[in-house]
Amino acid sequence: QVQLVQSGGGLVQAGGSLRLSCAASGIIFSLTAMGWYRQAPGKQRELVARITMFGSTNVTASVKGRFTISRDNAKNTVYLEMNSLKPEDTAVYYCNAESSLDLWGQGSQVTVSS
Repeated sequence: QVQLVQSGGGLVQAGGSLRLSCAASGIIFSLTAMGWYRQAPGKQRELVARITMFGSTNVTASVKGRFTISRDNAKNTVYLEMNSLKPEDTAVYYCNAESSLDLWGQGSQVTVSS
């Protein structure tokens, strides 16, 4: 079955940490670039971090130095490690596989309280 299944997320106080995971199935994961997006209430979905099939990464400026994207090809899983969380990081986070299938995870709520 072709799908992305997310886990992690939740409620954390400002300054805390969370890790999101996204397990892929039905795709050639090792040959697929992966991304993490987020969508806050009333805002457009934005790209937070991206990792190529070679492991090169980039993150959006607002999370640079706080968020890290990584992948484990043996587990077909991509991760988003989020540290020093701020209330403005509150959003639903989605993983995405950059393939012709345009695959998305089911979304994970991240809520950061002040």
